[in-house]
Amino acid sequence: MATIHPFRGIHPAPGLAEKIAALPYDVYNRAEAREAAKKEPLSFLNIDRAETQFEEEHDMYAPEVYQKAHDMLWDMVKDGSFVQDEKECYYLYELVMNDRAQTGIVACASIDDYINGVIKKHENTRADKEEDRIRHVDACDAQTGPIFLAYRRNERLQQAVDQAKSQPAIFDFTTEDGVTHRGWRILAAEEVQAVEEAFENIDKIYIADGHHRCASAVKVGLKRRQEHPDYNGTEEFNYFLSVLFPDEELMIMDYNRVVKDLNGLDKKSFLERISEKCKVQAFAAAVRPRKKGQMGMYLEKQWYLLEMKPEFLSDDPVEGLDVSILQREILSPVLGIDDPKTDARIDFVGGIRGLEELERRVHQDCAVAFAMYPTSIQELFGVADADKLMPPKSTWFEPKLRSGLFIHAIN
Repeated sequence: MATIHPFRGIHPAPGLAEKIAALPYDVYNRAEAREAAKKEPLSFLNIDRAETQFEEEHDMYAPEVYQKAHDMLWDMVKDGSFVQDEKECYYLYELVMNDRAQTGIVACASIDDYINGVIKKHENTRADKEEDRIRHVDACDAQTGPIFLAYRRNERLQQAVDQAKSQPAIFDFTTEDGVTHRGWRILAAEEVQAVEEAFENIDKIYIADGHHRCASAVKVGLKRRQEHPDYNGTEEFNYFLSVLFPDEELMIMDYNRVVKDLNGLDKKSFLERISEKCKVQAFAAAVRPRKKGQMGMYLEKQWYLLEMKPEFLSDDPVEGLDVSILQREILSPVLGIDDPKTDARIDFVGGIRGLEELERRVHQDCAVAFAMYPTSIQELFGVADADKLMPPKSTWFEPKLRSGLFIHAIN
């Protein structure tokens, strides 16, 4: 049974959402963040990556950087750039890309549900990657980047969503990448109650994206519990900011692989080795796989379709993923990449970049590229339900949720 909590959201004042909304902090390297932050003084990236407010050589993890993030956030609340609603409510966040819409319920999920496994994960997290966001959330007294959660479609929730979307939007704008962003409140007491009760009948919620942000928010909540031993569970630090989407609306794109060399093999020997595992067919045009068990491959200016032989497939939730099959049957035994998390010879390319990016990488700095069939949301659910973990870089979600549109104060 999931506990999903309404909250007094902090959001951009009317007319400012387009200026404030920013891509997630972790899609930028340090140089890219500096350049992006310069373009718009109100961009939330200035707060999410507050090192952009200091000299280039300044330690981006210094205490004053996190204090700067706090000061900028709450200064924007004071000057009216951000406003906080007086009543607890839920919100909706709709994203439309290429005429395809997905609408999530913006709410606060329970850290106890994360600890107890009601909120299911499919990736491990690294303590070093968590530490930055732990310090950011703790210093800001707020969660600023929503966790992307998914649930199996629920008719009562869909009714609440449809009802709320009949009201005027609190923001509606289109970003440079062509994605339209809209938001609404779910404010009526009976609708708020209906959403809360509907989630009480949902026994599992899944982290789609944002495992590190989620783990960081939970750890800040646990830290605050230690600092307030008389807590009663209703305090805001017991919850973390989330956007929850129904499974049928989500799109997972391919997450492709490029490899720097052929592990000492020439083209002929390499093709002979992989032909032991799959049927190999050459094509004149770029190859996008059409079903599970297929992969596109680009090698020496030639595209191929690889179709794995049945004996190398699996019904296991993890071993049956196409990214697992590629790793187990080709990357490790043929190309010598045993640990894709640490091997510098492999790189990962999000499907949003297209097959042209795979060709470009092979022409520039790689020997071979593999175009994957996308992992499905049901496969993600299956891995999480089995309490297993996906290989790294298994899913690429689009469109990306913008930061700065909804903020949850935990002070």
